[in-house]
Amino acid sequence: MTVRAKICGLNDAAAVRAAVDGGAAFVGLVFYPPSPRAVTPEQAAELAALAPAGVGKVGLFVDAGDDEIDAVLARTPLDMLQLHGGESPERVAGLRERTGLKVMKVIKIAGPADLEPAPDWYEAADWLMFDARPPKDMPNALPGGNALAFDWLLLKDWVFPLPWMLAGGLDAGNVAEAVRLSGARYVDVSSGVEDRPGVKNPDKIRQFLKAVAAAG
Repeated sequence: MTVRAKICGLNDAAAVRAAVDGGAAFVGLVFYPPSPRAVTPEQAAELAALAPAGVGKVGLFVDAGDDEIDAVLARTPLDMLQLHGGESPERVAGLRERTGLKVMKVIKIAGPADLEPAPDWYEAADWLMFDARPPKDMPNALPGGNALAFDWLLLKDWVFPLPWMLAGGLDAGNVAEAVRLSGARYVDVSSGVEDRPGVKNPDKIRQFLKAVAAAG
């Protein structure tokens, strides 16, 4: 079965072109100002225009209000909202209804107990993403993109009624093993294709996408 990839945190044209040309299924744009990968709605609109219709444009938000999301959507054509904060199932469902877009809820994983609330999102969201939960003592931790992985085997025996993505600490060298152990058919990468936080490397993007294609 084919494995597809999302390249997240794109903030320059060369990286978007590398993702699109390499066969990424999704490109991710971060609308969370504390992130070194954050873009403005104006920047995002220019970057989204580089991705053809067949590539999903995903906007990452963290506990964003309606006005913030509306300001982005007024300028940037998105296909999906990725909610990476503490949004409730009611908030997720409400955004899906109000915007008419698909919504992906991120569930942060450190151990088996973190998977137990997953069913709360089955009716509210269209997609799930499983990302590593940063430790409480990690300095300057972001909601995601911390180059941390979790135990991929935790997902192996779960059957989810929604499509889902695996994220957290993935790169070209480990994505095949992550797919094998977790059973993921969609993977998400950000820090694993960077030279430093917020600086994407087009060659690393291409290498990651080749590794994903080979893992399918």
